[in-house]
Amino acid sequence: MLQELLIIAIACSTVTVAFIQKTKKFCKNNRFVTGYSFVVNMLFGFIFSRTFSDLSTIQSLWVGLFSFIGADTIYRNLEGKLTTYTELRAGKKQDQETVVDKTNSKNEDIIGEISRD
Repeated sequence: MLQELLIIAIACSTVTVAFIQKTKKFCKNNRFVTGYSFVVNMLFGFIFSRTFSDLSTIQSLWVGLFSFIGADTIYRNLEGKLTTYTELRAGKKQDQETVVDKTNSKNEDIIGEISRD
């Protein structure tokens, strides 16, 4: 049972870390971020586990608590790896441009070789 609670808490914590990072700018003081994080993890953990599993109310509250406790560790692992949608789109465009450039240079090399023969 503990393993199931921890697995659900990890999934929940991943989502809440991203949510808190996006919304913590609305906290006027850094002292409130911890309390805000606790409330978000407890609420979201409860709702998340009740929606996607058949856990009891008490077990769902434990998921919220585990999510809050593990959020710091998960944040450290995800720090710098979360990107915005705009950054993802820009990266995708750059990747497509790189592929097109490589394809064009290969085609030019092949055309150049053919014309010499």
